[in-house]
Amino acid sequence: MQSGAQMEIDDPRIVPEPVTSAEPTAVAAPAPAARLADLPLTNAAVLTSPTMLTVEGLNLFYGSKQALFDVNLKVAKNTVMAFIGPSGCGKSTLLRCLNRMNDLIEGVRIDGEVRIGDSNIYEPGVDVISLRKRTGMVFQKSNPFPKSIYENVAYGLRIQGVRDRRILDEAVESSLQAAGLWDEVKDRMRESALSLSGGQQQRLCIARALAVNPEVLLMDEPCSALDPIATSRIEELIFELKKKFTIVIVTHNMQQAARASDFTAFFWLGKLIESGLTEKMFTNPRERTTEDYITGRFG
Repeated sequence: MQSGAQMEIDDPRIVPEPVTSAEPTAVAAPAPAARLADLPLTNAAVLTSPTMLTVEGLNLFYGSKQALFDVNLKVAKNTVMAFIGPSGCGKSTLLRCLNRMNDLIEGVRIDGEVRIGDSNIYEPGVDVISLRKRTGMVFQKSNPFPKSIYENVAYGLRIQGVRDRRILDEAVESSLQAAGLWDEVKDRMRESALSLSGGQQQRLCIARALAVNPEVLLMDEPCSALDPIATSRIEELIFELKKKFTIVIVTHNMQQAARASDFTAFFWLGKLIESGLTEKMFTNPRERTTEDYITGRFG
């Protein structure tokens, strides 16, 4: 699959003339896959953004079972890429490849390359700890540590050896502000992070990931356990964060992918079927399988 070509906008597909019956009957017009009003307006800058992440010829095996097949994909800097597809299709597996979290699973073998900028993260001798500073991860279920709100955000800096209180204070405040949580917790910094609501805990986990100043933010279904109001806050936050970070998000929510992402990649049975501009994917996908999934015919 040629990922570069997938970013281009093709001519609209030709729609065949409808077949008419001998006795015409009124037929309701089919609903479109997504209304244009629901889709983000693509900033022209995303079309010329330099590449931040490159995946080339990636194959992943759990023992003798292959889970990802020859994945080729590019993610532009300061954009949001959404991974969509049914459960078990390889979305989260690929996401974990981007910061080598699959290294922690016994029996995993990976062929191919993943590059951040010009650096292949699977080259021998790569410092995985340093890599994970560059690629922060936010998980499906919020996982605050049983520590204070302050110590949760400062945790990554402390394990890096930062002890200067002024530096820690500034990093904690700026990270909480970036995560849209500062005003809600600035007077509760010594309280347990476990006292926060579910949506607040997820934003705290985002702040914790931001505190070490990553280049890429990976989000594995960050809103799946949240109510609609908290989900809206996270989506607004994603829109703001892409000004500084490159974001890759896994989601089962088609509306969320349409609202929050610039680009979308559709996976099916471990294969990347199609990727490209979100607007194009949701209104005129190249592949029939993509259209069937987006319109709810399966999944």
